[in-house]
Formats: sequence, C-alpha cells, structure tokens
Amino acid sequence: MLIHNLSDENSILNTFMSEIRDQHIQKDRMRFRRNIERIGEVIGYEMSKSLNYESTKIETPLDISLINLPKDDIVLCSILRAGVPLHNGLLNYFDTAENAFISAYRQHKENPETFDIVVEYLACPSLEGKTLILADPMLATGQSMVATFEALLPFGKPKSVHLACVIGAKKGVDFISNYFSEDTHLWIAAIDETLNSKGYIIPGLGDAGDLAFGEKTQH
Repeated sequence: MLIHNLSDENSILNTFMSEIRDQHIQKDRMRFRRNIERIGEVIGYEMSKSLNYESTKIETPLDISLINLPKDDIVLCSILRAGVPLHNGLLNYFDTAENAFISAYRQHKENPETFDIVVEYLACPSLEGKTLILADPMLATGQSMVATFEALLPFGKPKSVHLACVIGAKKGVDFISNYFSEDTHLWIAAIDETLNSKGYIIPGLGDAGDLAFGEKTQH
C-alpha cells in the first residue's frame, strides 16, 4: 500500500489539525465540522495529483485553450456518521463524483475491550472500473475500513482504490497495509503511535462523530 502521510511536510493543514485536536476549540461543533471538511479538501487536492488526466479543448471568448482534466470516474464512499464532514470536503473538489454511503459501527461484546464491526446500511452505485475513494476520519484498528470495503465488493471491482483518513493509529495503518493491494493509496493527515485498551487512538481527538454531531445514546 502506498502511504501518503500529509503531516510529513508543514502546511496550513497543521492549523486545521491543531484545532480538531484541541479539547477547547473542538467543542465548537460547527468549527469542528468545518475543519474536518477543510482537511478533506486538502486531502482531495493532494490526491488529485495521482489521478489520470487527458488533454481537453476549452473554448474561451478569444481562442482554444488546452487543459489537462481528470478523466477518472470517481465514486466517493463515506462511513456514517463521522465520515460526513470529510465526505463533504472531498466532494467540494470531486464535485462530479458519484456517492455511496455505508454505516459501520462497533458492537461491543461482554468484554468492553472486544467488539465486532457491524454494517447495517449501504447505498452504492456500480464500482466496476471506477476509482473508489473510501473516507473515514478515524483509522483506529482498521477493522471498519476492511469491513466496509468487503461490503462494497458485490458492487463491482474498482480500477483503483484510495483511502482517505484524518488521523490513524500505526496499528490500524499496519493492519490495512497487510489487507489492501500494493497499489492502494492511503491519504492521511496524521499517524499517531498507539491505541488504548478500548481501541481509541492516542492522542487522537476523541470521538469524531460525537464532536461533529453530538453525543449518541447507546441502546
């Protein structure tokens, strides 16, 4: 797997990352969502450099201009609910993309430190021969990313696969590296070293879904 860790170089992305991590600033839900969206825009811009292009004639009021434009058919899939702001940021740049949505959550067993990934809702166009962008802001154990991708397999074989994440744990990055093919791209804004006993990223930022949309009640 090809790993593009955007934190390897300094950019304005550092500001957005600092604000979503800061326990005081992140309490502003609107600002948190917008920062995740802006991170999605940065990831989308960097990702766009790896796509396929073709020369296209554009008619201006004075003459013809040749411009290289993306030619990939993109399907953008996000994992509900935390993935929505990241999805919106990517969609701001890939505005002609088809869209897919999937729900995946942790179902804890009697031992709170063990869980299964449950997929309940899925809406997806055909993926055959297309470029799939799978977006999930937090890559902790990597199990949700794999479970989501496997749920998408009946919709066709993508030409290429790009994974977009905001923060990942090294363990999760290693896990998906062993699962996905060598030509899969991971675009990620930061990689943290550890997970705690409950599978949350340390230092991370907390629960991205709760920070974006409010705390949920467990049933």
